Amino acid sequence: MSKLETNTIDTVSGTTNLTIGSTNTSTITMPNGALSGQNYPAFFAHSASDQTGISDNTYTKVILGTEIYDTDSVFSDSRFTVPTGKAGKYFLYGSVKCKTSSNSDLANAYAAIYLNGSRYLENRMNFTSNSVRLSTNLIHVTLNLSVGDYVELYGAVDSGSSSREFGASEKATNFGAYRIGS
Repeated sequence: MSKLETNTIDTVSGTTNLTIGSTNTSTITMPNGALSGQNYPAFFAHSASDQTGISDNTYTKVILGTEIYDTDSVFSDSRFTVPTGKAGKYFLYGSVKCKTSSNSDLANAYAAIYLNGSRYLENRMNFTSNSVRLSTNLIHVTLNLSVGDYVELYGAVDSGSSSREFGASEKATNFGAYRIGS
């Protein structure tokens, strides 16, 4: 085995791709100086404002009105959809800030990841004391997704309060994902 030591590897003038390996089974191609396909597609979005009018103890789709990044245009209408050619394993994460109007009214708070319209995973916080008004529930999962699969963030607030909402402050209600491999 040989060892190559250098400070700079660059493309030939007039080319944009650097290819390492051509006769072996493994080839690495770096277009325009960046590794391709690493942790892409990826997106991150958060609520633009408080989402009010949440029905008591009912899963509700979280509306995420501010997109921070979306590398491959995979996030639309608060839904992530796996694009053509990008099936694989994805790390998905999110949080839902569940709030009520009174200081002692939150009984349960939920965050859930829905896969293709069905609840796949949930995080449920149960409060036995009567002193809770808000809870930010974190949720994360690694899923093996196929082209066309879609994933959404849902939440629920169980409370006797007439005012239940998903809070937007501090970007506490958010959703993101990135591809970790095939």
